[in-house]
Amino acid sequence: MSFSVASTSYGAGMDMISNGLKKMISGVAAIFLTMTTAHANDSNNDALLTDYSQQAAWQAIQTFLPKPMHFTAEYRPRESWWSWQGHTIHLDRFDNPSAPYRVILLHGVGTNGRQMSMITGGPLSRRGFETIALDLPGYGVTRVNPDAVVTYNTWVDLVSDFIDAEKARDPRPIVLYGLSAGGMLAWHVAARNRQVAGVVGMTFLDQREQVVRDATARNWFMSRVGGLSANLAAPTPFGKMKMPMWMTSKMSTLVNNEAALKVFLDDPTSAGNWVTIRFLDSYLNYQPAQEPEDFDTCPVLLTQPEKDAWTPLALSQPFMARLKKVPQKTVMLGNAGHYPLEQPGLQQMEDAITDFINSLPAKP
Repeated sequence: MSFSVASTSYGAGMDMISNGLKKMISGVAAIFLTMTTAHANDSNNDALLTDYSQQAAWQAIQTFLPKPMHFTAEYRPRESWWSWQGHTIHLDRFDNPSAPYRVILLHGVGTNGRQMSMITGGPLSRRGFETIALDLPGYGVTRVNPDAVVTYNTWVDLVSDFIDAEKARDPRPIVLYGLSAGGMLAWHVAARNRQVAGVVGMTFLDQREQVVRDATARNWFMSRVGGLSANLAAPTPFGKMKMPMWMTSKMSTLVNNEAALKVFLDDPTSAGNWVTIRFLDSYLNYQPAQEPEDFDTCPVLLTQPEKDAWTPLALSQPFMARLKKVPQKTVMLGNAGHYPLEQPGLQQMEDAITDFINSLPAKP
């Protein structure tokens, strides 16, 4: 009889726990649905932003950069657009038809194409290269196809197709540069598109590795529980819900300047952006076309900020060590943060990329 009572009590207890978990999950889902709806309503005004001439954020950010890097009426990228699968992709171009190489710039999950143009595109154009910075779907002023489901795989497909389109109209070789998550994106693209002549990354983060997830997520809970929850929710209707990137990652370490950080976080086209759970899951679990040990497409350069509080050198070293078939090199950027605003890191980055490109073997 006591066993029966105990069993009944145990069963009742488990039912209470189960019901509690269901209510908690439903409550969290309701909160995120409310947040997503509110974000969608707030973002209606963002659709009015058609190009960067109307945006104040990048102009505020450039005030934290050395004066020679500031854009002017004479020194600034040409804005253009590229249509791809219903998306209207914004491009920042520093044209140079006589340049021996073109450099395609890829942002990560806390920046956008204009912010790449400011620290890399413009300086490299002054060194004789043509540069093109993309706003990937969900970021910058790119207009997203309303019927599309954007995932990290979408980004890889898009960049690969853009390379094909550029090479079809102009045979000059292409180098990829990526900052933060854009570094691994550049390598993921090169792993499937052999038309890439070189890859430069400011961090190479293999998010399949738990140590990388733990270090780059906002906290242990978001890394372990959040990652698993995203994987379970991604194929369901909940996969379309959006979360702010600052909630999932260490976005507070994007730059080593509190005033500049506030501008980034207040910018919905970069660090203040929201992404779907489906995008997050695809980003964490993306399977490359080949593993690093088999990669033989082109040389790889890591430009590592010395004072990167988000992704220190130790997180990229395991990936770099796995590159066995191509030349690879690491250059440290003195005094620089994750998104570098500081000298001498900015100049060292410009010099390192220039030297890397000029040393590349001839490739069609």
